[in-house]
Amino acid sequence: MTETTTTPEAGPTRCGFVALIGVPNAGKSTLVNQLVGAKVSIVSRKVQTTRTQIRGIAMAGQTQIVLVDTPGIFAPKRRLEKAMVTSAWGGAADADRVGVLIDVTHADNDSEDALLNALSEIKQPMFLVLNKIDLVPAEKLLAIAETLNKRANFEATFMISASKGHGVGKIVEWLKDKLPLGPWLYPEDEISDAPLRFLAAEITREKIFERLHDELPYRSTVETEKWTVMKNGDIRIDQVIFVEREGQRKIMLGEGGQTIKSIGSAARKEIMEAAEAKVHLFLFVKVRENWSDDPERYREMGLEFPHEKKK
Repeated sequence: MTETTTTPEAGPTRCGFVALIGVPNAGKSTLVNQLVGAKVSIVSRKVQTTRTQIRGIAMAGQTQIVLVDTPGIFAPKRRLEKAMVTSAWGGAADADRVGVLIDVTHADNDSEDALLNALSEIKQPMFLVLNKIDLVPAEKLLAIAETLNKRANFEATFMISASKGHGVGKIVEWLKDKLPLGPWLYPEDEISDAPLRFLAAEITREKIFERLHDELPYRSTVETEKWTVMKNGDIRIDQVIFVEREGQRKIMLGEGGQTIKSIGSAARKEIMEAAEAKVHLFLFVKVRENWSDDPERYREMGLEFPHEKKK
């Protein structure tokens, strides 16, 4: 029997997990941030920026919606990529509802086709979210929606622009009555279950993506090593950026340390907003060859280490 709680005014509460899946760059992180109303997941124009499941929490009346932002689904080659895709499908398998996010400007490419073919494995009820609708004519949108609904059994279809927030509220309203009865899992004012240490590292990683673009695509990771609350309430954060080669370390530091300084400055501002305190951020760049083959780094990222099969 499901335990339910009742708040004084409005009757029983609901709570459930909603996983968002899609190919890289479909807009999942942007949508999660819009639904939550605050930044809980890093956003970048580069693909595969979300490496593990990030949970954001949205409230809709008496319903607590726990949104799971998953890594993009694609054909993985490297070990880290395999772990990311496994994490994405795991997020879908554990959810009460699964939102399938499609970028309508690329609705007919091979990656989307492979994703749609794999949806038959999902047992949970699914809904379709067509993103970036402001970039496609209305008549084409209707045709895309009709075609996609023939590929899978979707409970509902939503047309949105995640970056502008258009249509996002309709998803929340619809989910409000679709999740199971039960007590809330998190305090009403909480927006994410990610600890601040993790979120701080993710913010710095986002700034690295923004600053270095193509020079260090996926060869770096960030870990928060120390988080010290000082007597005056300020927070000192020591983070280590791991790269795989000395040449990458030099790129990260930049001429006279200018690159790492600009990354740190941008990250510190956002971390201060998240921590609601003055932050002193210290970044250290270390070379750790083949960090992406180190099980410990995967544990830090909340990923399962994929062991290579013996031939």
